[in-house]
Amino acid sequence: MAGATPDRYRATVTTNDDIRLAAGRAEATLSPGRGGRMTSLRVDGLELLRQGDRFGSFIMAPWCGRTREGRFRNGATAHQLPRNAGPHAIHGTVRDRAWRAVTAGPASATLDCPLGDPWPYDGLVTQTAELAGGQDGHDGSLTLTLAVETSGDSFPAQAGWHPWFNRVLTPGGAAAELAFEAAWQEQRGEDHLPTGRRIAPTPGPWDDCFGMPDGVRVTVTWPGELELTVTSRAEWVVIYDEVPEAVCVEPQSGPPNGLNTHPRLVTPIQPLEIATTWTWRRLASA
Repeated sequence: MAGATPDRYRATVTTNDDIRLAAGRAEATLSPGRGGRMTSLRVDGLELLRQGDRFGSFIMAPWCGRTREGRFRNGATAHQLPRNAGPHAIHGTVRDRAWRAVTAGPASATLDCPLGDPWPYDGLVTQTAELAGGQDGHDGSLTLTLAVETSGDSFPAQAGWHPWFNRVLTPGGAAAELAFEAAWQEQRGEDHLPTGRRIAPTPGPWDDCFGMPDGVRVTVTWPGELELTVTSRAEWVVIYDEVPEAVCVEPQSGPPNGLNTHPRLVTPIQPLEIATTWTWRRLASA
């Protein structure tokens, strides 16, 4: 179980206060005391993220999505995680823990969160957020990077983001439209986990994982208002649009149940690292 935090992991800034970043016409708010999540992203005054304690954009680590029956193995050692999604364990542990601010500047910040019970290994999750003004044909961007490190034994892990984008940005505005091309879709079983079979992408609505071996690229368009493109060098993304209030585009380092089916070993010399960039541009009204 997690023990003392090594000195190199100690935060240089200690605060549970919200951290507000600004660049160009965009503002972002990070909340260390609420799982390190991004609780707001505003562009020209338009709020892109659904508001509420469960929403915004939260970090999934040290696993993403559901882990079957909360069980995984590290070599010959079996582990049981708390089951908080029916029979399964979902979305990791750090979204429910207080994070610490390591650095906080006008347009960038770094937060970290030690791993601990109920995760059975010592480690640290670090997120850096960098907000930038427009260039290269877009009006602004946000780059998020995650690292999962071990301070002891090696362990399998996953990392990713779960943003809840508002379905509608303004009263009476057009609903968000999703556009992407995937090489395959993970067939989803009745238990909401991949069956192990890859199929051709199907029409939505989705609560499904897609494979993009050349990197994630998904565009969310609010017609006449704003276009947002989510990219990542990661090969996996979950799309969720089964609720009327929001759509979710979730870049992640592996598919649901990946601790068992696509384990990525974090070692003392090789952390798990993943990044995503969101770029946006305002659209002229028709």
